[in-house]
Parts: sequence; C-alpha cells; structure tokens
Amino acid sequence: MAARDGDGWAQCERGHRHWGVYGAAGLLAVHHDATGKPHILMQKRSLWSHHGGTWGLPGGARDSHEDTVTTALREAFEEAALDGTGLRIQGVYLDDHGGWSFETVITEAAELLRAVPGNSESADLRWLPAEEVTAKKLHPGFAETWPVIALALAPSLVVLDIANVVGARAEHGWWRDRAGAAARLLTEVGTHAAGGLWTAPGRPPTLARWFPRVTAIVEGDARGTPPVSGVSVVAAPGSGDDAVVQAVRDARPWERTLVVTTDRGLRERVTELGAEVTGPRWLLSQL
Repeated sequence: MAARDGDGWAQCERGHRHWGVYGAAGLLAVHHDATGKPHILMQKRSLWSHHGGTWGLPGGARDSHEDTVTTALREAFEEAALDGTGLRIQGVYLDDHGGWSFETVITEAAELLRAVPGNSESADLRWLPAEEVTAKKLHPGFAETWPVIALALAPSLVVLDIANVVGARAEHGWWRDRAGAAARLLTEVGTHAAGGLWTAPGRPPTLARWFPRVTAIVEGDARGTPPVSGVSVVAAPGSGDDAVVQAVRDARPWERTLVVTTDRGLRERVTELGAEVTGPRWLLSQL
C-alpha cells in the first residue's frame, strides 16, 4: 500500500474509462443559511484536466488503504484547501458503474467555509445556492447524479423513544434493570451510528451510509443512563412522550426528523409537527 497507488485509469462494465484504480470519491459540502436555503461548494475543473472547464465536486481517486470518507476529505483539502474539521458527515451516496464506483460524501458545513484552489486541478471554488447548480456547465458524472443527491441535502435527526425501543427489544429481564437495558441499547446504537445507519424508511435517495444526529430520550429508572459517544442522551424531567415532542420542536426547520416509537398517541403528536415515524424494528434490525 502506498500513497497515490489509486492513480490510474479503470474501465467499468458500461465500457467507460474512469480515473481511479480503486474507485473515486468526492466531497459535497452543504451549508443551510438562516432561511434554510442550501448552498453547495462547487469546483470548476482546470482546462487541462479530465472534463476540464466543467463544474463539480472536489474529489479524486481512492488509494487502496483509504476509506471513502478519508479520500473525500483528503481530496477536498488538496483541491480546495478545505479544512475538514468544520464539516459533519451526513451520508454517503454510491454511484456504482459495475466494477468501478464513485462515492459522494455529503457533509454539513456550519458556515460558508473558506475554499480556494489548492492545486492545479482547480480553476475556481464557489458556494452556490443549490437552485443555481444546474445553470453551470456540469461534469457529466455529477450532472447524472445531482438530481438524486439533491434530495439528501437536508441534515437529519433521529429521536429515539428509548423506553419504547427497549420494550420492543424484549431483552430478558429488562424490566428489572431498565437503566442497564437502556445503557446497553444506547452503547450499541452509538457504535453502529459511528459507522452509518441504513437510510430511513421512505426517504429517497438510498444512501450507502447515513449519519443523522441521534437524540435518545430516557425516562423513569433510566434517567441516570450515562452519555454515549455519538448519541445525545436527554433525561426527561417528566413524561418521556413530552420530552420526545420537545426534541422534535427543537429541531431546525430545515432538518428532517424521524421518531422511533410504536406509541400511537406519540406518533400522532410528532407527525402533527412534521416529523416522520418508524417502529423500533427498523433500528433493532441494524444492531
């Protein structure tokens, strides 16, 4: 394994030549302004490069020792001088051509981060309102996937009704140690969420990996459940249902919110606020 061992041409099953022996990845940084309008960091490719003069995303060949996220962040630093510490991973979209693939790493930027050409591959870098992207002359690969990826720009929040999920799990003896059962569940959720969840039911597009913010509501004997990496744990001061509803209210207006519960009354309350709902089976099947 060596740096840049991914450089080189590969041919997919469609008969097209692509740059990247082991596939390639790009970084799509999106920032939502105060009104909720998404802005995308776009790169204009230098004229000498493949599809020079077109607009797309910072990206390039993946080395054999790299994962997709590492490749996308490295390429964004090399081509756009973009510091990845200001980004939060939202999801990964896989464009599989058969024998070769390009993966788009969708990230959330808290602000319009500074980006300038970092090497000779970039002619220009600009933050564009998402609605203006198609007005540019786009890289053919990006033009093909943009209509699908554009559906995944909004950040996501998953709110877990932990008492309900623990009950649905039916772990032996959970009712005698609710706090312990909640802690075990949250540890598993945090571990799995770090590597990416399945795309939420009913939400296009289908992402290879999905990284929502996760908020878990604990109540009763489980209020003392310790914090878990990757999961925000909220101890309900009173009713757990009320705390779930408050978490939905606290979500940003442009954030897509999914509540995990089977409680019929709670489902009605959160859907009235615009949240989507799914049952614990969706979550438990991934653990």
